[in-house]
Amino acid sequence: MQSSELLLISTPEAQEYLSANESIDEKKLVLAKREILGISSSQMAIQIIGRRKAKLKLPSWYQATGIVYPHSVNLEQSSSEVAAKFKVELVQPELKDSSLLVDLTGGFGVDSFFLSTLFSETIHVEPNEELSSIAAHNHHRLGATSIRQVQQTAEAFLKANKKMVSLFFIDPSRRSESKKVFKLADCQPNIAALQDALFSFSRLILTKASPLLDIQQALRELKQVTKITVISVDNECKELLFLQKLDFEGEPIIDTVNLSNEGSVVERFLFTASEEKAATVVFSPTLDYLYEPNASILKSGAFKLVAKRFGLTKLQANTHLYTSTLLFADFPGRVFKIEALNPTLQMFKELLPDGKANVATRNYPLSAQELKRKLKLKDGGEKFVIGFTEEKRKSVAVVSKIK
Repeated sequence: MQSSELLLISTPEAQEYLSANESIDEKKLVLAKREILGISSSQMAIQIIGRRKAKLKLPSWYQATGIVYPHSVNLEQSSSEVAAKFKVELVQPELKDSSLLVDLTGGFGVDSFFLSTLFSETIHVEPNEELSSIAAHNHHRLGATSIRQVQQTAEAFLKANKKMVSLFFIDPSRRSESKKVFKLADCQPNIAALQDALFSFSRLILTKASPLLDIQQALRELKQVTKITVISVDNECKELLFLQKLDFEGEPIIDTVNLSNEGSVVERFLFTASEEKAATVVFSPTLDYLYEPNASILKSGAFKLVAKRFGLTKLQANTHLYTSTLLFADFPGRVFKIEALNPTLQMFKELLPDGKANVATRNYPLSAQELKRKLKLKDGGEKFVIGFTEEKRKSVAVVSKIK
């Protein structure tokens, strides 16, 4: 994107056009016109896509005037506003000095913007010229005057740096889009290789990683990790945060957090890996209530400890569902009341007279779609049908959701 085009996009006329045409088919727009208000139709399409994504993901950006969006892949890789604001809460108690934040992987600049509120100065490091320019433009529009853009790689910045840093933030990107387990050493920049250099300038490093990363693998690569935070938004796991503190010795706290779409903490469960290892779990058949931990707990691997703390029994070693005769409504996850266990087809018809249910499977031979077809159910309704494996059998339950 040329700087002249960036300025044109932020004019009142262009912004008014984008607002009025936010819901149009951007592909048809590109085919129909070469340019609009002096801006290429392909660039206008990028802006329309960006506005639609930002409406829920970045409401502050969406509501501000003159904001310019990058290609959708850069917007998808950025933190949501909810997750970025949570990082502020995470970092603030750890700061002894708030003079300088360095975001070594600045990108679109969402994390830089929110974290900058804690610091006198923020440096947004980004090697991509277009992204660096867009971030600078947007930060100015949003009133973040303390952020300075540096167009460099993380490695080049560190080599030239002479300043002490209050906090390094880094969000390394994977070199491969494979869904397989990966290492931080497989990312760019390689935080595992850079951490000694980072600690020579700062006592704090905060690394953001994909929820696909194996937590124990990360701990083998990172030193002096004091806290691991697993963030979910509306029960969808979004990111892992690793906070490293110079000279820290001991076992890191694992903090599993489920945020609402508005950013409030809905559920939180803290533990250490040694607590999980020492915990024992009792197995039993399905009782009156069924519990499924939230996505952050499931990612963290607290499969035994969550049962111990809430006095629950587990259905089977590899089925991460729990049960009890008493209701524990403060359980950090979904809670169901069993209405029927392994009902006959006639019972299904009586319990689900409209033939609708929300179908799910957990450690079960059939997928949710396959089970739905087998039972001839349609999506919808207030009841749930869940297929799962107990210690001695495969079961299907009709349940009502309590929370």
